[in-house]
Order: sequence, then C-alpha cells, then structure tokens
Amino acid sequence: MNLKTISSDQAPAAIGPYSQAVCAGNMIFCAGQIALDPSTGEMVQGDVVMQTERVMANIAAVLSASGAGFDNVVKTTIFLVEMGDFAAVNEVYGRFFSSHKPARSTVAVKSLPRGALVEIETVACL
Repeated sequence: MNLKTISSDQAPAAIGPYSQAVCAGNMIFCAGQIALDPSTGEMVQGDVVMQTERVMANIAAVLSASGAGFDNVVKTTIFLVEMGDFAAVNEVYGRFFSSHKPARSTVAVKSLPRGALVEIETVACL
C-alpha cells in the first residue's frame, strides 16, 4: 500500500515523531490536534471553547492539505480533560458538522500534551 505523508504550515508542526496526517489509499488518518497556534507554536490561551475553535481550525488546515474537508470525515475521537466541558465542545464541534455527522467517540483523559483541555483526531475518506 502506498502511504503519503500530509502536512500543512497552516496547522501546528508535529511536536514529536509523527505526521500531521497520513493518506493510505483513499483514507486520511489525522493526528490529534490540540489548540496550538501554528504561527507561534504556543497554546491558545482561554477556555475550552476558544481551544476547541483553534483545534477545529487546525483540523481544517490538515484536511485541506490532503484534498479533503469536514464533509469527508467519517470518524472523530474527542479527548477531554474534563467531561463537564462536553456541552461546550459539542456546540463548537457541531458548527463544523451541521449536516454531515461522522461517527464519534468522546473519551475523558487525565491530561493532554502542553496542558490542553481538548484534543480531536479525525479519519476521513476521499
């Protein structure tokens, strides 16, 4: 199988030994995105709503670099430090998936890289 690494300078550079996304056939597997500002590499300051908005912008950039968009997403996984933030994250998330609703899991975690409050990973199909 032919694997293609996907990257965008409109999304934060990987902070470890991984790729922003990998295309395998017609499937795009995107690494989890946290609320890093791609121009500074710093965490967006603010609440979970502000962080989720940045996360979704980062996802949009990686999807775009692969030739996809939110309508191509088939599965997402949301990682939350505080499950009490679910409704706020869901409201922002829902703006990006208004008509098309991919399968989704939401998982509570003890902590996330760089002190993030939310991380979202996606799988898309071209």
